[in-house]
Amino acid sequence: MLPFDSARLHFRPLTPADTAGMFALDSDPAVHRYLGSIGGQMVSTLTQSAQTIAYIEAQYAAVGIGRWAVVLRETGEFMGWAGLKLVASPINGRHDFYDLGYRFLPRFWGQGYGFEAARAWLDYGFDVLHLPRICAYADTHNVASRRILTKIGLREEPEEFLIEGMPCVWFEADAPY
Repeated sequence: MLPFDSARLHFRPLTPADTAGMFALDSDPAVHRYLGSIGGQMVSTLTQSAQTIAYIEAQYAAVGIGRWAVVLRETGEFMGWAGLKLVASPINGRHDFYDLGYRFLPRFWGQGYGFEAARAWLDYGFDVLHLPRICAYADTHNVASRRILTKIGLREEPEEFLIEGMPCVWFEADAPY
């Protein structure tokens, strides 16, 4: 998989050079507000962030996909991550599905970057990877993420489900072909 761009964003695989950016992201309480335990624990050391990147790099090697770095094209600044990952373990009664996700540093919230990244990865999953279905889930209280997922064309299921006690909503879209 080759790096690619959207209008304002550049997407590329995460590397150890992203450790400081990942630490800033995953040590921020505001970022973790709607993640509970499903988003991983808040980190307290750069070593933990380096281990997260190594884990994601192992996903690239094993299944050819995983979360990627999101960089602001204009400045080259690390903003967070976005992308697809293969989820083998059951969530909401499903397994072996492609999950669309994104996470940004708070200074990039509310500017349309989440929508742009989610839309880019939905298109990439269908147009380049030819996936039959793409799924996502969000904390029921995370109105912004729910709005983004609906706006890019994922269908929201009416029933909530729990992940480790956290109420979530399921989204999915079938390939348009």
